[in-house]
Amino acid sequence: MRKFVSLLLILLICLGVFSGCHGAVERNAFAVPEEFDTSKNYELVFWAKNESNVNQKNVYEQAIADFEALYPNIKITMRLYTDYGRLYDDMLKNIGANTLPNVCITYPDHIATYMTGNNCVVPLDDLFADEKYGLGGSQLRFDGPTQGEIIPEFLQECVLDGTHYALPYMRSTEACYVNKTYVEKLGYTLPEVLTWDFIWEVSDAAMAKNADGTFAVNGQKVMIPFMYKSTDNMMIQMLRQLDAPYSTPGGTIEIFNDTTKDLLYEIADHVGKKSFSTFKTDSYPADLLNAGRCIFAVDSTAGATWMGPDAPLMDISEGNIVDFEMEVMAIPQFDTEHPKMISQGPSVCVFNQEDPQEVLASWLFTQYLLTNKVQVGYAKTEGYLPVTSKAQQSTEYLDYVNRSGEDNDEHYWVKIAAAKLLQDNTANTFVTPVFNGSASLRDAAGQMIENTTKSVRRKETVDAAYMDKLFADVTALYRLDQIQKTDAQQELGPLPEQSVILLVTLAVIWAIMGLYVVKEAINKKKVQKNEDNS
Repeated sequence: MRKFVSLLLILLICLGVFSGCHGAVERNAFAVPEEFDTSKNYELVFWAKNESNVNQKNVYEQAIADFEALYPNIKITMRLYTDYGRLYDDMLKNIGANTLPNVCITYPDHIATYMTGNNCVVPLDDLFADEKYGLGGSQLRFDGPTQGEIIPEFLQECVLDGTHYALPYMRSTEACYVNKTYVEKLGYTLPEVLTWDFIWEVSDAAMAKNADGTFAVNGQKVMIPFMYKSTDNMMIQMLRQLDAPYSTPGGTIEIFNDTTKDLLYEIADHVGKKSFSTFKTDSYPADLLNAGRCIFAVDSTAGATWMGPDAPLMDISEGNIVDFEMEVMAIPQFDTEHPKMISQGPSVCVFNQEDPQEVLASWLFTQYLLTNKVQVGYAKTEGYLPVTSKAQQSTEYLDYVNRSGEDNDEHYWVKIAAAKLLQDNTANTFVTPVFNGSASLRDAAGQMIENTTKSVRRKETVDAAYMDKLFADVTALYRLDQIQKTDAQQELGPLPEQSVILLVTLAVIWAIMGLYVVKEAINKKKVQKNEDNS
């Protein structure tokens, strides 16, 4: 028995030596300073994005000016990007050079990649809860929201590896902007909820032509009835509506399945009929919609100011605009009883610095972006929805939405209808799993539709062999085979050498223990046999 106890002691020693060698990746929590040092000056760099909407730039600049008036020892320099892709690329370069901004408006998919940079993104849970400087904290010089006043569905999007690494800034979804006049001219009536079958049927019907070669529905030589701006969202939402695989939360890629193939075959069929196309293949959906060359244009609610014959922002000349009655509707569904649509929009993250006081100053500004004035001001620029119930229920915001249609600028009815679409469907929204590589998977989802569309245009055969090659090509293009991991592997990472030694040691010990037990049993039988013989 003493030998058996010794073996157990060896086992316990091994466990003590090697325990903690492997587990979920731990990131350093941020230690919140007890007081914000107002005697020091801080110069913060803020990266943000706006397109050609000067009103968004004005909101940022006003927010910075108002914040600096509250905190005279904090100065903020803003750098604006025209698209998130370029911001993302620059961020990766700066992570490598350790020249990060302090605060950045970006997407959770991108933050997951930033987090690979050795604790460069600040975990925010302790900052959330800090009594003085946390959400709704007692020492804030502004009326910021509490954690309970941030829309839960939007805040949940900012959780990575069980920790909040961002605050939501604005939220949008996708909408289908419909030329109701043309739908009815074709003999159809818009349903309460659009379906894919309805859109495909109407789109195919719209390809009928007059004897002179013009299209019967619009009398023009150009008609692409159904246009989709973001094909990654198109594929992702179709899969989600069908409860088909996309990826696991841990990063296992599951998008290459039979449902994906069936959807691509369906899309190919309508591309072949020329009733469907994409932004990358043809043109911006809003331009075709406003020129009477499109019936169903799917784009973000954040792009609402570009949609419709009275849109305040427009890229086509006045002579090409066609007047029509428009409806703002949810994207088409497979199951109208259980609608599903994607939630998207920018979030705000804070980057680590050597001085914790500088990080705290960054956190104060990040919170300020969620105050009512900033939230309502930015929401007025596009079809964005404020991310706090505090802002959504504010007198200023309610006055804004109640004046819908009063003008075709700030109160453009399409913009307000688009934001209300998300507000009414917040519970029906979803987000895709976020992990290092999820941004590449999103790109791959859209690339499959883009490639299929172009192949049909080139008269290539889209069959089983085509699909196999497409899946292989997209996997290689976005290096998806390099991020295919099980959920356990994604959480734990590769087994360290010490863990391998531990597992081998345990196996050896258990084998020795097994042999010991067998040997003891044999010896016992021999003793018993000798006693019986004697």
